Amino acid sequence: MKNLILLLVSFVFSLSIYAKNESQPISVEVTGKGKPIVLIPGFAVSGDIWNPLVKELEKNYECHIVTLAGFGGKEAIEFPWLPKVNESLKKYILKNDLQNATIIGHSLGGTIATWLAAQNDLKLSKIILIDALPASGALMIPDFNPENLIYESPYNNQQLALDAVAFEQTATAMSKGMSLKESAQEKIKNWILESDRKTYVYGYTDYLKLDLREDLKNISIPVTIIAASQPYGEEMVKQTYKNQYVNLKDYNFIIAEDSAHFIMLDKPEWFLKQMQTILSTK
Repeated sequence: MKNLILLLVSFVFSLSIYAKNESQPISVEVTGKGKPIVLIPGFAVSGDIWNPLVKELEKNYECHIVTLAGFGGKEAIEFPWLPKVNESLKKYILKNDLQNATIIGHSLGGTIATWLAAQNDLKLSKIILIDALPASGALMIPDFNPENLIYESPYNNQQLALDAVAFEQTATAMSKGMSLKESAQEKIKNWILESDRKTYVYGYTDYLKLDLREDLKNISIPVTIIAASQPYGEEMVKQTYKNQYVNLKDYNFIIAEDSAHFIMLDKPEWFLKQMQTILSTK
């Protein structure tokens, strides 16, 4: 009887630990051995997007694959969402002593990588930013002022109120602008649909509020930016990145021709070669 009670207590304790872990700002899977690489996906995207890249990298690197709370089937957290995600990633790197880690981030993941690189107490090796900007809100919103962006807005309320059919239509339309491949568009749509709706809506407000343009002055490690040429064309893309990264001392800039936002899905072979080249460069 005593052993049965101990077993039940242990089981309940294990469940409580599991529940606690499930509601954390980040979830991380680790595979491979070698120098650490932290891979952060974009908004609403599961860490599974990195699987083809990790399959190659894990042969020589220790890969830490991140999924953000509310996405990829992970439990949502209380708001503000993005500041908690940022701090949680910072603590994860410090706690696990990921000295000289490389951070690879796509879209929002790249913006988070930029935030991490600007932190004085993190000793990172380099960051690789894939179609990511330090201040997306400043690009999208005229007279941009982060203080004007609030959760309880008419647009957010409308998004929260959409029924399943209307939200799927929205997700479908969004996905078509993010990749040139129909198969990839379907993946992106499904990632959006499996997201926690409140995180998808309010989390995007957090994303647009974040402005790291001044923080770029604090970054001294190597930075590589890979930008998609579509749908705006190379010249406009180059000008946009030049304007947004004007405070960054130095960086390597690469254009992914004939690709939309999800470069790793539109040009997988080319993308893998770029990653291998960048990581091997000292």
